[in-house]
Amino acid sequence: MNAPQQSADLGALRVQIDALDQQLLSVLNQRARVAEQVGEIKRQEGSPFFRPDRVAQVIDKIQNANQGPLLNQHVAAIWREIMSACLALEAPQRVAVLGPQGTFCEQAAVEFFGSAANLIYCANFDEVFHATAAGTAQYGVVGMENSTEGVVARSLDLFLRSPVHVVGEVSLLVRHNLLRQVNSLDGIEVVMAHPQALAQCQNWLTQHLPHVERRAVSSNAEGARLAAENPTWAALASERAAAQFGLHIVAHAIQDEAYNRTRFAVICLPQTLAMPPASSRDCTSLVVSVPNRPGAVHDLLVPLKNNGVSMTRFESRPAKSGQWEYYFYIDIAGHPSQPHVAAALNELKSLCAFYKVLGAYPVSE
Repeated sequence: MNAPQQSADLGALRVQIDALDQQLLSVLNQRARVAEQVGEIKRQEGSPFFRPDRVAQVIDKIQNANQGPLLNQHVAAIWREIMSACLALEAPQRVAVLGPQGTFCEQAAVEFFGSAANLIYCANFDEVFHATAAGTAQYGVVGMENSTEGVVARSLDLFLRSPVHVVGEVSLLVRHNLLRQVNSLDGIEVVMAHPQALAQCQNWLTQHLPHVERRAVSSNAEGARLAAENPTWAALASERAAAQFGLHIVAHAIQDEAYNRTRFAVICLPQTLAMPPASSRDCTSLVVSVPNRPGAVHDLLVPLKNNGVSMTRFESRPAKSGQWEYYFYIDIAGHPSQPHVAAALNELKSLCAFYKVLGAYPVSE
C-alpha cells in the first residue's frame, strides 16, 4: 500500500474515533444526569453517597460483560473514574491522606475513590485519624502493613483510641525511585524518605551510596519536596512525586525486594459508612488483650480453630501500661455475618479483657 492510501485510511479511522468519542461523551453525560437524581434521593433518605460495595458490584458486572479487546483491569480503572466523576456531582468525598502530593497514600486513595475525590493532605497518620474522626474528612487512608518491613506500628496504636473503623483496603505494588534535581549519583549528601522506605532500600543504598546520610522524614513525598530545594539532597519516592516536584529519576525501582507491596486501610466513622456487607472474600480485623496468665495467648487461637476460621495476621503491641501487657492485632478470613465467624468471635470475646472489631471489608486484589 502506498503512502497516500495509508494516510487516507488513517484519516478515516480518526473520523470514526472522533464520532465514537462524541457518542461516549453523550452517554456519559446521560449517566451523570441519572447519578444526580440518585444523589437527590440519597440526600432525602439520608443514606451514604459512597458505597464501595456498590462500586465493586458495578465493576464486577462490567468486567463479566467485557468481550475485549480492552483488558479487564483497564475496564475497572475506566469505570472507577466514571463512577468517581458521577459521585462528585452527587457529593464530593473528602478523603484525608498523608501528604504532600505524590505519596503512595495519595495513590492508594485515588485507586479506591477515583481522581474526583477531594483529597485533604495531612502531615502524618495522626492527623489523618484526627481529620477523619473530627469530620473534617469523611474518609481517611492510612498505611497498615508492608510485605517486607511489616506493620506500620503508629497506625495500629492510633486505632486503639480512635472511633473510626476500616471499611476497605488497597494493596499497592510499591516501587521506590531515587529522585534528585541533578540526573547523577555524584555529589549526594543526604537521602530522605519515610523510615519504612529507607529500610526497604537499605541494601541498594549501602551498595551505591554507602557514605551518604539517610534522613527519615514524615513521608516520601515530603522528602521529594525537600530534595527539590537542595541539589545535594535526594529522595526515595514515586514517579508521581518526581512529576509533582520536577525531579529527575536517577535510579528506578531500587527497593530491595522486587515484590514490595504496601497495604492501606480506608477508614471512616461508623455513622459515615457502616460495616460493608459480606462479599466473596473478606477480612475481619480486631484488637484484643487478655489477662497476663500462662496460656492466655494460646487460648485466643482455640475459638478460631474450633470454628474453622483462618487467621491471616497476628501482631502484638505493648499496652504502655508499665505492666508488660500487650494488645494483639488479629486479621481473620471471613465476615462477622457468616455463622462460623460469628461463633468464633463470640467465643473469643468471652476470653478477652479488651475486645474491639476494627472492621470487616473486602480483601484487596
